[in-house]
Amino acid sequence: MHAPAAIDYAALARDIKRWARELGFADAGISGVELGEDARHLENWLAEGHHGEMDYMARHGTKRSRPAELTPGTRRVISVRMDYVPPGTRNAWEVLGDGKAGYVARYALGRDYHKLMRNRLQKLAERIRETVGEFGFRAYVDSAPVLEKALARNAGLGWIGKHTVLINRRAGSYFFLGELYTDLPLPVDAPASAHCGSCRRCLDICPTQAIVAPYKLDARRCIAYLTIELKGSIPEALREAVGNRIFGCDDCQLVCPWNKFAQESTEPDFAPRHSLDGARLAELFAWSEEEFLRRTEGMAIRRTGYEGWLRNIAVALGNAPASDEVLAALATRREHPSPVVREHVAWALARQRERMSA
Repeated sequence: MHAPAAIDYAALARDIKRWARELGFADAGISGVELGEDARHLENWLAEGHHGEMDYMARHGTKRSRPAELTPGTRRVISVRMDYVPPGTRNAWEVLGDGKAGYVARYALGRDYHKLMRNRLQKLAERIRETVGEFGFRAYVDSAPVLEKALARNAGLGWIGKHTVLINRRAGSYFFLGELYTDLPLPVDAPASAHCGSCRRCLDICPTQAIVAPYKLDARRCIAYLTIELKGSIPEALREAVGNRIFGCDDCQLVCPWNKFAQESTEPDFAPRHSLDGARLAELFAWSEEEFLRRTEGMAIRRTGYEGWLRNIAVALGNAPASDEVLAALATRREHPSPVVREHVAWALARQRERMSA
């Protein structure tokens, strides 16, 4: 499908950006579909095995770096971003410094963003259709082989920082990305220029040294990967560095100077649920599987699964200050049916006993 030739595409592009903001997106931009240099970067990253067990990163061949292969007819990509840290969230450094609390990455405290953003993108497409008639499009929100950060950079929404996260000069990096692939020949925006300079705070802060070089992340060492993507055992050599991070990690963003410009989210659905912006580890560890599934319904935390949830909290309890409360909590899962949970509980108990006898 294609739109009529009489359309003023420059005016339409301006309207699209206005409509996107009206729908709750913080920003929108338009890019072409050429991603040659990024495709080579991805190929090298995969060849080095830095994707770990994320086989889906390699499974789709060139579709990830060639939008028209993923969605035939695609000529342009409309990229959008949405801020996600709600007002009133407990200070991240305060939670990280509280060994009895569990740290959840700020993006995952409330409702899962995928469906919310995809629905808004669908509404954006409907606004476009009202203006131009039928046209080809497909909405994506972290749900398909899409090089979203490269496309967003090319659309002028920010640059890819040394930690591999997108940074916007006016809003830092605490935002989600989504895309609308389209066959409309819209004018493209100028790509964002990079402004990391000589700063290397993100490389220096990473607890597991997962950022092995500027712009290169070894996911196998990344706490976000270890606590969310990895199934099975967290490597013992990395467990201490995980600290009290039970779902994801924000350290590289927390130290980024550009996040002094971070914008608070106006989206009520992103507000923390169940006090997960600093809940006590012992309380979270006591959740039954039924409680876990009920309390995390519609949340990104579901992705780790109940076994992964207990595994991650066991590691955090092993790193917690020694106390009878922690020992008692760990003891309740010593005979858990999952060998993965039992292994991490045994490790945590050994760590706690060492501390108490020191």
